[in-house]
Amino acid sequence: MAGKRRQSVVVSKITPDGIGRYPDELVIEEPLSIELDGVTICSTMRTPGHDFELAAGFLWAEGAVAPESLASIRYCSGDFNTVKVTTRGPKRDIQPRIGTVTSACGACGVDAIEHLTQRLNRVQPYEPWDLAALASMPVLMRQGQVLFESTGSVHAAAAITKHGEALVIREDIGRHNAADKVVGRLILDKTPPTTEQALVTSGRASFEMVQKAWAGGFSALVAVSGVSKLAADTARRCGLTLVGFARDGSGTCYSPIL
Repeated sequence: MAGKRRQSVVVSKITPDGIGRYPDELVIEEPLSIELDGVTICSTMRTPGHDFELAAGFLWAEGAVAPESLASIRYCSGDFNTVKVTTRGPKRDIQPRIGTVTSACGACGVDAIEHLTQRLNRVQPYEPWDLAALASMPVLMRQGQVLFESTGSVHAAAAITKHGEALVIREDIGRHNAADKVVGRLILDKTPPTTEQALVTSGRASFEMVQKAWAGGFSALVAVSGVSKLAADTARRCGLTLVGFARDGSGTCYSPIL
């Protein structure tokens, strides 16, 4: 089985009354290598758990797999930090990521951005979202952030429908990993994301998060934190609804401009 997600340690807490020793919970961060048909595609720092979902979601966003093409996903023998994915049918071209993707990192560089976006079409037509409902979605996601409650140091992502149903909630030290785990769960269930669903993230809306929502099949991305200029431009380019600073039912809509 995969490694544990948190560990108890003794820390020194500083308060106005002095310094004392107390138990604390720290989130685990370990590397995960993802292999596709015998080729190492990337290594990423992640919180152990839901590793098969992470691999499936990452490869889906990269355009390397489809639900029907997945033949097997397994750990390397005796190594729970390597996931081996095999596919059936024609192989898709995928450019391996060189080096290690950190828990804070997604796509890097102009070439990577062009590679990730040039193969994608605009988001399929969809009924406009209720922006107030989108702004309230982080409250629904927070109900499933169990690891955050104990460590305070992990991100979360969720797939939430227009009816306010949280289909999947996942946590990870990396916000990109959390999003990949959400998409991966839907892919493994053979129910890929649809335009009736929004991807919600506890972090900022960077270009990479817009790309993952766009490639995943969602029609909206909701972020608890801010939005980058490239993220807003990309959302408008592809027709994705983008809301940032979504807190307590309020937020800022960056795409579309109403």
